[in-house]
Amino acid sequence: MTVGKDVSGLFPDVLKNMQTDDLEQKKLVYLYLMNYAKTQPELVILAVNTFVKDADDPNPLVRALAIRTMGVLRAEKIIDYLCDPLQKCLRDENPYVRKTAALCVAKLYDLKPELVLENGFLEQLHEMITDSNAMVVSNTVSALLDIHIAASALPSDSTPDPALFTISASVLNRLLIALPNCSEWGRVTILNAIARYVTVDAKESEHICERVVPQLQHVNGSVVLAAVKVIMIHARGVQREELVKQLMRKMAPPLVTLLSTPPEVQWVALRNINLLLQKRPDILANEMRVFFCKYNDPLYVKVEKLDIMVRLAADHNVDVLLSELKEYASEVDVDFVRKSIKAIGQTAVKIDVAAERCVNVLLDLIATRVSYVVQEAVVVMKDIFRKYPSTYEGVIPTLCANLDELDEPEAKASLIWIIGEYADKIDNSADLLGIFVDSFIEESHSVQLQTLTAVVKLFLKKPDSAQEVVQKVLNTATKDCDSPDVRDRAYIYWRLLSTDPGAAKAVVLASRPPISIPRTTVASGLLEDLLSDISSLASVYHKPEETFVGRGRVGADSVSVRKGEEDAFSTQKALQTVAQGQQAENLLDFDAEPAGDGAPSGLAATELFVQQQPAAQKLVSGLSENPLDDLVSIFGSANMGFGTAAPMAAFAPAPTQVRSPPMGNSSSAFGMSPPPPSSQAQSQQQPQDDLLGLF
Repeated sequence: MTVGKDVSGLFPDVLKNMQTDDLEQKKLVYLYLMNYAKTQPELVILAVNTFVKDADDPNPLVRALAIRTMGVLRAEKIIDYLCDPLQKCLRDENPYVRKTAALCVAKLYDLKPELVLENGFLEQLHEMITDSNAMVVSNTVSALLDIHIAASALPSDSTPDPALFTISASVLNRLLIALPNCSEWGRVTILNAIARYVTVDAKESEHICERVVPQLQHVNGSVVLAAVKVIMIHARGVQREELVKQLMRKMAPPLVTLLSTPPEVQWVALRNINLLLQKRPDILANEMRVFFCKYNDPLYVKVEKLDIMVRLAADHNVDVLLSELKEYASEVDVDFVRKSIKAIGQTAVKIDVAAERCVNVLLDLIATRVSYVVQEAVVVMKDIFRKYPSTYEGVIPTLCANLDELDEPEAKASLIWIIGEYADKIDNSADLLGIFVDSFIEESHSVQLQTLTAVVKLFLKKPDSAQEVVQKVLNTATKDCDSPDVRDRAYIYWRLLSTDPGAAKAVVLASRPPISIPRTTVASGLLEDLLSDISSLASVYHKPEETFVGRGRVGADSVSVRKGEEDAFSTQKALQTVAQGQQAENLLDFDAEPAGDGAPSGLAATELFVQQQPAAQKLVSGLSENPLDDLVSIFGSANMGFGTAAPMAAFAPAPTQVRSPPMGNSSSAFGMSPPPPSSQAQSQQQPQDDLLGLF
């Protein structure tokens, strides 16, 4: 069974071995029942007597094993026999049995919620929160939370729903008392429950934070992140700023310790730290060095560390950061090198006083003449020019000298933007752009768009020397380019230049706001929600759970119901298409009259069509034995509207003409002629061939 072989045929023989005093053998039999109870639901009922007997066994391990197995079987026939043993186990003298029975209540609620409510299991769980054993308390809280989630997803007739778990002040005190004595699983459960508690005043928030702070020293990373979540949530209610700063300082060492874990756990910790820094950048302000990348770190860990280092970058540590990033740029991993160079650019944009040092580092990297390093550096320099216009113009000759090294669209587009932006300060800007104009058709669309804009900028700044190149690129873009975006932009520029040069300058040479690095990568409201979900998938993905987790329970029954609804919708859609086809104009019938305005359409036409076609009625009712044959018969017997066609000329497209904007006196300023009409206007309307001739 454990190696994947099907041994379900031995079910009756295995059942005979249940009544044994050997604990190990009993465990194996129960394990077998858990695996094959679904495939043999009729035979499971034979094991009920043994389960009930084992629930009264003197050995607490046997009692717990019996009640756990009955809860896991998920067989309808055995549920009713589970209630009496479960009642006894919830009041058992042994805490191990009680904690096992508490989880069994949650499993029973998942199968049959009304049975839990009728037998008073929920009330017993609420009483068990005051249990003297911490493990019983943690399992009880876990069961109540599971029931709360399941009840929230199901419609309820009663208000308030008794299945919802509301944490009161007395329950909170019991949870705080049990917290230090639980296992790591129990601590995570209790901390998640405390995070749901709504405090009434600042004093209560301070009390919760002070009681949870010791959990930051736990060896398990999940407990640490759960404690961080509780502190971040309840610190919102703390009014003393000194206490808040003290709590943030206490959070720093545990977060740093998480970086010594295996790469997978380390990445989860880094994603959560990234969120924390967006809310509280001062938590790890002096811990830049712990995020330096190691040689054996996986790429996904290195990328997260780079992002966090940029967030922690400040005036006092920027030199250390730049020297580290420069070292990363000489690594063998191309993706990591690109990310490192991009981080240098982000640092330059973020810290004004360090921009010149960042530019010098980029120049040193460009001097290496490594292709991908040069290209990424050019892209980064474009962002620096956006942030600090007319500041580092001395770098432009170095960038232009590496024109031959560029073969990636983004790098080409960035250099073209720089040349166009500073065309009046580059002596041979027309020659440089002419290189890209000559290969305009072979370039990617992003490079074509950037070339088009840069040439127009050059023309507006140097109209005498750029007349030929701008005419060439506009002709090529409007006649030979297959991208509609490039064509449309070329027509817009052409008409602007030929009608109103002032408007052209205002549009093309408009000043742009300087770029900046956003303080957060998510919206502020979403950031608060994600901080409330620290140590969950939502905080790892940086997305709310609704975007990747379905609502409610999804089982085989719900999937089959959904499939049936989809099939019914598809059938209705197909019949609606056939009904529309009956009313459609027939291209081969030139003498028929158009359909009247009173003819049914839409849903009414579909219903009428279903009434007239027996095969369609079978499809809609779901009684069709062969849907394909019924659909074929519908298409074969349906009158496809041969008498409702309109004349051919009624829907023939009228010839269109693209009119050039009127030429004004200002057009002589640049000597630009208006753009030619588009190819649709130039071509005459061809007489349509008789469709019968095609056959």
